[in-house]
Amino acid sequence: MRHLDDGPFKKGQDVWVVEPGGGRRAAEFVGQADATDWFGGPPCVVVVFPDNASSAIVELDRVLPRD
Repeated sequence: MRHLDDGPFKKGQDVWVVEPGGGRRAAEFVGQADATDWFGGPPCVVVVFPDNASSAIVELDRVLPRD
């Protein structure tokens, strides 16, 4: 995981993750995933879901700021 000083989100920021069906799930931004550096593909980020304390790596374009 890389530190994102100039990225769209800051560590600990509340975000929405857009799910495949179009729904949104509340999450907390952790950082950028390095997998795309090694394997190519779209930029991904790591988030933590507070409802069950699980984490996930999701595509950056599925993450929106939460007010």
